Amino acid sequence: MYKNKKVIVVMPAYNAAQTLKKTYDEVMAQEIVDLVIIVDDKSSDETIAISKNLPRTIVHEHPMNKGYGGNQKSLYNKALELNLIDKKATLDDLINADMVIVSIPVDATVKLLPTILDKIAETTLVVDAGSTKEAICKAVEHHPKRRNFLACHPIAGTEKSGPTAAISGLYVGKTNIICEVEKTTFKLQEKALQLFTDIGMRIRYMDAVSHDKHIAYVSHLSHISAFMLGKTVINKEKNERDIFDMAGSGFASTVRLAKSSPAMWTPIFKQNKDNVIETLEEYINNLQHFKELMQQDNFSEIFNEMENTNYIKQILNGIK
Repeated sequence: MYKNKKVIVVMPAYNAAQTLKKTYDEVMAQEIVDLVIIVDDKSSDETIAISKNLPRTIVHEHPMNKGYGGNQKSLYNKALELNLIDKKATLDDLINADMVIVSIPVDATVKLLPTILDKIAETTLVVDAGSTKEAICKAVEHHPKRRNFLACHPIAGTEKSGPTAAISGLYVGKTNIICEVEKTTFKLQEKALQLFTDIGMRIRYMDAVSHDKHIAYVSHLSHISAFMLGKTVINKEKNERDIFDMAGSGFASTVRLAKSSPAMWTPIFKQNKDNVIETLEEYINNLQHFKELMQQDNFSEIFNEMENTNYIKQILNGIK
């Protein structure tokens, strides 16, 4: 239940025995999902058996394989039945769209964005929300409707994912980075900027290469740190009760990002691999230096290191 409304998740499935339970667990970990509807497209593995053993789940079985498109149609029909959506649509309906917001994993964006631009009208605006920009911009750099696309990265969100993680007022005061703005026709720029202004966002312009380099430091590295800190604690502290009882707010806030979706973050790390590796090398060097100071009992230098790093407070306090 979310804001007194029933939350239902629909999932297409085909030969998903290896991944279904993990996906289901990630969905239910949100702790607000009331029901899961799985539409199986005539799987030949254990997908059906696994599905039927999942709590709070309805399983719809296709008598024959209908392919991805057919499975999606079944999901749309179920979503309509449950009043989850107002209308079902396909890529062919994009011709009627005034604006298209592409909010999917970045690897899927690279593959799908050219097709989206193929389908839209001459006056349609397309924006994305991906955490990497260079690969996405390159995917459509020679597309005849490149002028209809505005490459965006709204710096906002939480570790939660999916439509049930929506937060009213999320974008107020947050920064939206726009890349290669000069490649988007001016009238569509105006339309996008009006939307961003209406929802309270600040705008920052940057080229795609610089964006990916900087975001590796301030976003991607922090997610890796959270994942690996969580892994370190889980591997060392085998007693889950000890972790729960002894972990304070500092630990919780540090590993919060480790609850983020691997399905979203793995493609981000892959697309920004070179920049992420560079940041990891610098981070590991700093950790190694800190370890050496500990081994040398050089706590005066450790104090200096931490005191110098406290300057980050002034930087962050100045960014409202």
